[in-house]
Parts: sequence; C-alpha cells; structure tokens
Amino acid sequence: MPQIEPQQRLAARLAILGNPDAQDCTVYRPDDEDPDAEELDLGDAKILFSGAFQAPGEWDEFERAEFFGDVEPELFVTAYIECEAKPDAAGFFVADVGDYVATMPGLGEVVMFFVHDYSDAEQGRHYTLIRDDEALD
Repeated sequence: MPQIEPQQRLAARLAILGNPDAQDCTVYRPDDEDPDAEELDLGDAKILFSGAFQAPGEWDEFERAEFFGDVEPELFVTAYIECEAKPDAAGFFVADVGDYVATMPGLGEVVMFFVHDYSDAEQGRHYTLIRDDEALD
C-alpha cells in the first residue's frame, strides 16, 4: 500500500467533501460482539461514486470467484467516503470493511451498501461497495 502524505490526504478529503456530485450518506457499523444488536450509527459522511467495480485484468477465475463470492458482479460499485466531522472531532470516523452505508439518491428512496474492500490512493480511500438490492420495509 502506498503511504499517503498527511497534506495530500487532507487535500483529497476536502476535494471529496466539496465535490458537488458527492451525496449525503450515513455510515453504520455492526456490533462484532452481538450480531443481533442494532448497528452503531457512526455518523454523517459524503459519498462520491466513481463507477462500477472492474476486476483487474490479471485476476484469474479463482481470484474473481474468491472476490465476488455468490454476489452478482453488477452489484459492486466503487466510491470515496469521507466523514463530515473534522479529523480531530469526537465524532470523526473512517469507514471500514463490514460497515454499512445508507444513501438517499432521491425521492426518499434509501439505498444501502456494504463496504467490501478498500485501497488507499492519492485521491483518498477508494472503497468497493456491494449494493443491497433488497427493498427496505
């Protein structure tokens, strides 16, 4: 993993938070100790979708099967997520693998995503998300 300089990381964070295409979202973390417990509401963030996930061309069939599991590949998307709280604030968080992201793209519809993976890049932490295609009650 490339090491990102703090100034570069801050610039990437501010670029995502200020991007007019970034949507509001809320990040939730499941309780590792009690899978039946309500997820912890980590707080508000901005999400900037960057497109459908594209498996690297060098992946073989086994690597693809391992990554996608039994999930349809078209449900995988990529995005940048940045907490709205300042890094030194008590409510600051960084989304991690296993977290859930709730977005409201419009008309009151809530679309949920599961954080599957991420990599650090010059533009910020780049997440691979799985869209939950089940309708919410």
